[in-house]
Amino acid sequence: MFNDIGPLELVTIIVLAVLVFGPDKLPKVIQDVMRTVRKIREFSESAKQDIRDELGPEFKDFEFEDLNPKTFIRKQLDNDELGLKEIRNGFDLKKEMAEVTDAVHGREGEAPSASSSSSVSGGSGGRVDMTKKPEEPRKDDRPPFDADAT
Repeated sequence: MFNDIGPLELVTIIVLAVLVFGPDKLPKVIQDVMRTVRKIREFSESAKQDIRDELGPEFKDFEFEDLNPKTFIRKQLDNDELGLKEIRNGFDLKKEMAEVTDAVHGREGEAPSASSSSSVSGGSGGRVDMTKKPEEPRKDDRPPFDADAT
């Protein structure tokens, strides 16, 4: 319940509670708060049970935690009925990345297709220079002028 409260924050809350309610009334306030939390939990569990009863036997394995989208997607992707594990395991990301890297650098990979190698090399069969080289300015060219920058 208080997973994100640090020890310093907890001490601060206790000191404030003692200052606000006083040491003589503090045990009574803590009992009242705990009783309220218990009633809220009982009400929540009662509401969950009523919903399960109304849904019927078709939803006997329904869990309210599944309403969290992250949990729902994780549960559906781990389902073996869809065959997603075989599809996920069928992809070899390192091999795919190596093939792409080889194609970009113009090296012949293990099994690149002829159409992809010709499109990468421009169809000339030679190596493509993909480095960016600055153009040499001519002697009579002026540098670009930006009126807003001056």
